[in-house]
Amino acid sequence: MSAIPDSTLADCQQLVADLQRQLAECRAERDEALEYQTATSDVLNVISRSTFDLQPVLDTLVATAARLCGAEMAHTFRREGDLWRLAASFGFSPEYVGYWQGLGAVLCDAESPLVGWRCVREARPVHVHDTLTIPGYPEAAPGSRARTVLGVPLLRGSEVIGNFVLARTRVEPFTERQIELVRTFADQAVIAIENTRLITETREALEQQTATAEVLQVINSSPGDLVPVFDAILEKGHRLCSATRGALALYDGESFRAVAIHGYPEEVAVEIRRPYGGNVFFQRIVDGDRYVQIPDFQAVSAQLGDPVGRAALDHLDMRTWLAVPLRKEGVLLGYISAIRSEVRPFSEKEIALLENFAAQAVIAMENARLLTQTREALDQQTATAEVLQVINSSPGDLAPVFDAILEKAHTLAGASRGTLFLFDGEIFRAVASLGYSEEVPRAISVSEDPRLAALLAGERLVHVPDLTQLDDPIARAVASRGVRTNLLLPLRKDGVLLGVLSCNRSEVRPFADKQIALLQNFAAQAVIAMENARLLTETREALEQQTATAEVLGVINSLPGDIVPVFDAILERAHRLCGAIHGSLQIYDGEESRAVAVRGVPQELADGLRRGFRPGPNHPLTALLSGDRFVQIPDMAKSDDPVQQMAIRTAGMRTRCAYRCGKTTGS
Repeated sequence: MSAIPDSTLADCQQLVADLQRQLAECRAERDEALEYQTATSDVLNVISRSTFDLQPVLDTLVATAARLCGAEMAHTFRREGDLWRLAASFGFSPEYVGYWQGLGAVLCDAESPLVGWRCVREARPVHVHDTLTIPGYPEAAPGSRARTVLGVPLLRGSEVIGNFVLARTRVEPFTERQIELVRTFADQAVIAIENTRLITETREALEQQTATAEVLQVINSSPGDLVPVFDAILEKGHRLCSATRGALALYDGESFRAVAIHGYPEEVAVEIRRPYGGNVFFQRIVDGDRYVQIPDFQAVSAQLGDPVGRAALDHLDMRTWLAVPLRKEGVLLGYISAIRSEVRPFSEKEIALLENFAAQAVIAMENARLLTQTREALDQQTATAEVLQVINSSPGDLAPVFDAILEKAHTLAGASRGTLFLFDGEIFRAVASLGYSEEVPRAISVSEDPRLAALLAGERLVHVPDLTQLDDPIARAVASRGVRTNLLLPLRKDGVLLGVLSCNRSEVRPFADKQIALLQNFAAQAVIAMENARLLTETREALEQQTATAEVLGVINSLPGDIVPVFDAILERAHRLCGAIHGSLQIYDGEESRAVAVRGVPQELADGLRRGFRPGPNHPLTALLSGDRFVQIPDMAKSDDPVQQMAIRTAGMRTRCAYRCGKTTGS
């Protein structure tokens, strides 16, 4: 056998070496592929296990990518609206990580040479072989120590939602295979972020629906009671928006006042329960802004001119502040505020969520308003029906009617005391009172009280928010009995003043227009009762007069020619109808007047009147003889006529009325 040439042997050895090298490369590629597949599988397992928590996924991705690509450092940023925040980091120095964490959420720097910002701006991978060749690069990233850097954007469609950055402390460009691997991890990060976003949105939607249902349940279970509703709205809104404190405040057209508070210490809660406002941020709410957000409350502290803002800064770690107004048909009703202790602005999604709770608060307020109106209308109808029932059950008797009107009016209008006066043309006389521990003045002349004079002059009403501010003795006397706010409503019929309904409060609290309208309705009922009583009295009197006339005619017909019983009957009927207890019917013969019938007078006076007398100049008969139809003497004690003096002495007569019968024949 011939020997193998050395050249051939050398070729065989080279072939074996090449095959062994190729086999080693194949094994390395196989091991690398297996490692990549294993790493990818591990990441997918982490993604599947961390359904609700994105952080372990991102931590695993950056650590695995750095290890597989031979990078000492890696990090990823996530987009939050228009801002960016460091989401995960591996291998970077504490100085570098602290720098970005200290900045918090930041805008993408349009001029920065950093690879992370460039790949975001350009929406493509960016590979820098040596950062020292990029002007200003080390200064833009203090503490990074990076020389070779690879940046890959996280793309959801065409939208950049984050980035992956890998860095080496040495100059060693990444291979195409490594860049492709980072792209794979970037895609997995997008999948994880998207899954988490969808799951989070689903969970948030469910939480919002649950919170909304719970609030609606509180609304339904507390009809008309807004306190538990506002508390529930505030608690649910703050929990879903990750707010630590806040308030729900109502607006009265001039100032705000908190009616529900969450997370405030008592010293601040006391302040915001009082009326407040006055700074530029509250004014923006009043002016119609959709919402007002202050990313860093302490940065604008100089603009806080109101005590509430100062108290908040003095006692709270307030940084981000959001206020969403409560509006109904463009009218401002109040606002809901949400506060965070760190600088972390609320997203549009969170603002929309708080707006939803603000809308629920408005719905609750509207429901409460409608329920209150319905209840008030029912109370008013019931009270009106009760007063009308009193009117019907007490025909002609005004005392119980006035008492009922006063009691119902004051109960429904929130007045603590009051009086109903009747007016006789000169004097106001109290006929009913309520709530006074001492007797109210029973009679007041128009000249004594300018408020009553104003009503007599035609004023629709007199409303005094604080009686102590009037320089008037009557007002001061009323105020001394514990009255501060006073409302006077006239009782009028065809423009004629019949009386006054006085409604009072012991505190300075003016009556609302709705309450005034209600009280005017009760004043109108008082007028109706008075008119009914007048008509009933007139009807009764007319019937009594007709009956008395018929009775006299019956006496005349039954005793023809005998005039004495006729005169007695006439005198008795006249006295009964006029409420008189003493009197006489006299015949005048041209010189003397002589009684032909007497009633209720002592015998001495009756005998004197029957004997006859000549009327003196001050006797009422003298005026009747002169042509007067009747003469009324309010106080006979003021007359010096001897006949009248005798009547006072013997019968105690004081008031007298004399009527002429025929032309000048008697009285």
